[in-house]
Amino acid sequence: MTKLSVNINKFATLRNSRGGDNPSVVQAAIDAQTFGADGVTVHPRPDERHIRYADVRAIKHIITTEFNIEGNCSERKFVDLVLEVKPHQVTLVPDAEGQLTSDHGWDTIKHAAYLKKMVALFQQSGIRVSIFIDPVEDLIRAAKDTGTNRVELYTEAYARQFLAHPEIAVAPYRKAAQVAHEVGLGINAGHDLDRHNLRYFSQQVPHLDEVSIGHALICDALYLGFENTIQIYQRKLGK
Repeated sequence: MTKLSVNINKFATLRNSRGGDNPSVVQAAIDAQTFGADGVTVHPRPDERHIRYADVRAIKHIITTEFNIEGNCSERKFVDLVLEVKPHQVTLVPDAEGQLTSDHGWDTIKHAAYLKKMVALFQQSGIRVSIFIDPVEDLIRAAKDTGTNRVELYTEAYARQFLAHPEIAVAPYRKAAQVAHEVGLGINAGHDLDRHNLRYFSQQVPHLDEVSIGHALICDALYLGFENTIQIYQRKLGK
């Protein structure tokens, strides 16, 4: 069954808008797991505009499921944090400094040598590595050569086309997943997946290990409640 990892960055965004610790991101991580999430995802950025590095350290101590840290491994501070915390998984995302949100995957051909070095560094500490990537066959095959354990398919293009042309939207992801499976890579997915497009994606994309969902899930939780929303998303995944 495909696992649901809940990205709790938006709890930190709300907290930071007023200072203090309300809402508590540590409590959000505890509740996400209690309410049925299979894991917790955070994406600390250098300016700490949402999740702070101290949050990541604090969350580590209450994880009972899986902990996934996303970020740009070109930032030494991020690398040091991951090696210190030792999450179950690190997802390497090629964000530029100050970037609002992730908007592209790695060019695993152009950056092959660099990614191979970084993958090995994290794996030496027992951390599973996933590379954020566009659904392109050549990039998937090149990702295999880096030694990564998994790829995370960047799903914004799917979400953008889904309502008008679901079959066209999902086709590159189905093919990418098939190629990834053939070469022995695990398959994650994330970005703009929501309660409307998730079921179709999970039914059409084979061998899907994990989806990481934050923005849409937290927006739904404002109206539907956090526990209820997590359960809704799990049902979309067939659980």
